[in-house]
Amino acid sequence: MGRRDPRHSRGPARRLLWAVPIVALVAGAGVVVAEPDTLDRAESTVRGWVDDLRGVDDPDPGAEPAQVPPPDGLVLPDVEPPVAAALTLGATPPSPAQVRRTLAGPLGQRVLGGRVSVAVAGLTGPAAYSSGGAATPASTTKLVTAVAALHTLEPGTTFATRVVADGRDVVLVGGGDPFLERRPDADAEPDRADLATLARRTARALREVGVRSIRLGYDDGLFSGPSWNPTWPETYRGDVIAPITALMVDDGRPAEGSGRSLDPSYAAADSFAALLRQRGIRIVGVPRESAAPDGATPLAQVESAPVGQLVDRLLQVSDNETAEVLLRHVGLATGGAGSTKDGVAGVREVLEELGVSVPRRLRDGSGLSRDNLIAPETLVGLLQVAAASEQSDPLRGLFPGLPVAGFSGSLTFRFDAAPPAAVGRVRAKTGTLRGVRSLAGVVVARDGTPMVFALMADRIAEDDDETAEAVLDRAAAALAACRCGRAG
Repeated sequence: MGRRDPRHSRGPARRLLWAVPIVALVAGAGVVVAEPDTLDRAESTVRGWVDDLRGVDDPDPGAEPAQVPPPDGLVLPDVEPPVAAALTLGATPPSPAQVRRTLAGPLGQRVLGGRVSVAVAGLTGPAAYSSGGAATPASTTKLVTAVAALHTLEPGTTFATRVVADGRDVVLVGGGDPFLERRPDADAEPDRADLATLARRTARALREVGVRSIRLGYDDGLFSGPSWNPTWPETYRGDVIAPITALMVDDGRPAEGSGRSLDPSYAAADSFAALLRQRGIRIVGVPRESAAPDGATPLAQVESAPVGQLVDRLLQVSDNETAEVLLRHVGLATGGAGSTKDGVAGVREVLEELGVSVPRRLRDGSGLSRDNLIAPETLVGLLQVAAASEQSDPLRGLFPGLPVAGFSGSLTFRFDAAPPAAVGRVRAKTGTLRGVRSLAGVVVARDGTPMVFALMADRIAEDDDETAEAVLDRAAAALAACRCGRAG
């Protein structure tokens, strides 16, 4: 689940497809029957999706002249497309019968295996259609982690990696920055803090007080509990994910080679020592684990991107280490000690507060654990809560990070075999484990009906994973192509 460029275009033919979802999103904003303030918030939500969609590609004057804005000072009359005109008579929530008929074909495929769970609903209100029970969610678990992080941590919160000194004893203190890197990367999204910058600032501070030789320690005590989740397969160790600590660089990857470090805190401190040596600071011995002493003098620090940007990137590329780090921050923010167990308890507390059903079992924040069991109604409930939240509510930050079918993040190269109606109309978080595929997000039907959905299959036969994934894509595409409003 490595990082990829979140923006991807397939040329003018694909870009033209944006015109339809934009109309549908705006026209379908009033689809939910609810209190006026809830309607306003839902409408604001879908208008936010429109803004995100418009920002993917600037219109090409040669291929899509109608989408190019007029020059400043020139006002053109509004032209109402037929679909929008039809919807002005009154939008309606999704029809249970229509949704059921729409999904019957793709979700009835044997390739999905013996357990398929699904829930589809409007932006508010009960599910229009649901079937099956709790299932292994894979990386759609990250929706739960993201909501908990956005709810408990201010979106502008940053995590500092610090250096403190007590005489010639210098300690590198991890602050739980999941995107800390060894060296600057101008192309990274979002902006990243890095050890090279921290080493430069530290060396300058040391020289100012006449110190050129130090003993280096490192402190990763912000998080507690086991760094390795016992419910993860041992085959993941050193390869799929690193042990989770408060001091990691490059997602726990080693300075050279591939895979993941088995001791990311030491690896970070060792890289920091090498960078200090390049700045003329002599390191006595090797870095050692050492708690920062009380009253130590601050020397330098670098800060992460804000939490809102971390969540956005987490959802776009399905970053496992970031999900696990944020889970531990949720634990700290809800009164725990920063362990995985504390984070899970914090997630449950958040969901109960939001009125969303809690997972039957939750063992991690990334979805790598096969012990997780989450009902599709839980994922749909989270999406509904975010859609109906106040404009200023941090939960609104959930939607910009959802990959767009055929265009961005983990959906960049998906939906190629699905009906074209899905491209640009579906925004969803993916879930992928061996024998498990899931997809959960938002979709706007052809008649302008906005829906939230969760599609899960966790008993897929060996060698059928990719085919099953394509079937779930077609199911989401069918929702995009349907006329699922009650009046449809």
